[in-house]
Order: sequence, then C-alpha cells, then structure tokens
Amino acid sequence: MMTSGPSRFPWHPLAVGVIALSAGSAQAQVSLNYDSLSSFEEPLAFEVGEATVLVGGVVDVPVKLTVDDSVFDGDVDVSLVTNLDISVEMQLANRWNVGLAYFGQYDENTRDYDDNVAGFVRTSWGSLIGGNVDGLVREATRRRRGVGNADLAFDDFYGRINSWGGGYSGRFGPTTLTGIVDGDGRFELGAQFQRPVGHKDYRVATRVARARYLAADGVTDFDTIGVGAVGEFVYGSSLFDLGLGYENLQAGAIDLDRWYVSGGAQTKIGVLSLSAAGHYGELDGTSESSASLGVRYDIARGLSTNVGVNARKAQVARDGISVVNEDETSATASVRYSF
Repeated sequence: MMTSGPSRFPWHPLAVGVIALSAGSAQAQVSLNYDSLSSFEEPLAFEVGEATVLVGGVVDVPVKLTVDDSVFDGDVDVSLVTNLDISVEMQLANRWNVGLAYFGQYDENTRDYDDNVAGFVRTSWGSLIGGNVDGLVREATRRRRGVGNADLAFDDFYGRINSWGGGYSGRFGPTTLTGIVDGDGRFELGAQFQRPVGHKDYRVATRVARARYLAADGVTDFDTIGVGAVGEFVYGSSLFDLGLGYENLQAGAIDLDRWYVSGGAQTKIGVLSLSAAGHYGELDGTSESSASLGVRYDIARGLSTNVGVNARKAQVARDGISVVNEDETSATASVRYSF
C-alpha cells in the first residue's frame, strides 16, 4: 500500500482514524512504491474468489519550472504522471498468507513506464519477500517525505543494491526488522522502533547497507558501505525529524568518506499541509547541500493541489572522475487525484 509520510500524522480525529487503518494494514501489505509520488488515500478493496484484491493509484498533472541561471532562463515541463498499486493476497489452510504485489508508474514527459513486482509469504513470524524489493529497507527507515512536491535530494546513501532480491520483514511489538539481499550478495538491514507516549509519538530507525554506486561519469563503479539513523518526534499536527549518515565509497585506489545530516518539520493546519527540510554533507571534504519547501491544499477526498520548491548542489570530482554532478533549482505545481 502506498503511504506517504504525512498520512501518518495524528492531524485530526478523521486523520487519526485513517492513520490507524494505515498502521494496522501496513504489516499486512507490501508496498513497492519507492517514488516520491505516493497516495494518501486508502486503496480500494474487493474479493475475487478466495483472494482479497487491493487497488490504489495516483493521477498527477505537474507543471515544473527548472531554473538554470535565472528564473526567466528556466525550462517549463508539463506532463501527466500516473501510478497504480495492486496487491492480491489469500490465506492458505495452514493460516499462512501468500500474495503478489505490483506497482507501475508512467511518466508522459519521459515516456517511461517503470514497474516493480514481488511475491510474499507471511506467517506469524514475519514475511518472506522476493522480487523488486531493493527499496523496502529504505522506505521502512527513512525520514518522512515532504508534503506536496517537496523532494529533499541527497538524503540517502549514494549506493544501491540490485533491484531483484529477497529478504525478510517482521514486527515484534514496537520494533520492525527488515533485511534484503540481492543476487550479488549486497544487502541492506534496517530496524525501526516506534511508540506513542501520551499525545506524542516517537520513532527511531537505523539502517546499514553494502551496495554499489555508479559515478556521474557513467563508467566508474564504487563499492559502498553506509550506516544511518533517523529520529522523529510527533506532537499534535506537527512532525520534526533528524537524520544522520556516514558512507564509504571505494573504487580501485580511490577511497572517499561521506557524512551528512538532514532535518525538517511538517505541520497541518486545516486543509493546508506545510513542510520544510534541509540537508548538508561532505564527500571527501567537498560540500553537498539541498533544501525543499512543500505545500499541499486538500480540495476534496483524494483531490489536492501541490507545490514544491527544491534545490540541490553537489559537484565532486576526484582523480579525473566525476563522482557526483548535481546542480538544479526547480519549482513544481500540480493537481493530484489519488485513491
């Protein structure tokens, strides 16, 4: 199921009800949506024979202004983005649940269709999962996404494991453990602890990953290992969080250390949601930075308008190799319908 960060806020009584449903069903489904474009509505559910089918989706029409040297020199893109999330699940005679999850997204601007698929078996001891599951640990342990079209860059390891892999996810009281291994033996392990205390809610998460990173030159492969942690505090309709990370990148004689810190805040005032976040880090002593501002206005159930301003800059080269080369400031406004 697609669940964005803000959908877990205890914003108001209705939101609390939705959140409770989301939290309760989060362990019963496998979300393969690793994109920032996520639904904040509950999926449609119906039965086909002995199976339960859940369907969710998003239709988004963004207008993006990319700023190069000045606002008036920027490029404007208008496109349609749609995604669909389907899961089918049934219970066997031994009370094990087996299922299949599928997520697909089409971007009219790039004319690309991307999808993820995974099968799972769930018992009282947790779930065994196989397929395009490279983002599961990251999604379980990351900072919450900003609202609207906010997208904070660099708030993650550079290294990635392969898309295809298998692993385990299980919940033990307030603690959730997730581990994924790909076909090359690279892995990610994560743990999350979350518990409400009165009107407040606390969450801490940690993650370690051994992966690979293809440098900006498109040729050089780095072996990476990273470790990170996230702390989150929710009070009323507001959320505050902080993330820290360290990563080592190696390719031949090149050995680079990277560290970063990211933080942000989100709140909801009636039908208006706001977020602000910032990031600063260094890769072998050279700085990287990003910032994001997001606004969402809820028009009706599932229908919203969204605005986001995002900036990122990281340009690092070592031994003639362009390791990372990102420099962009953009503003995106969109009308979105989700179900």
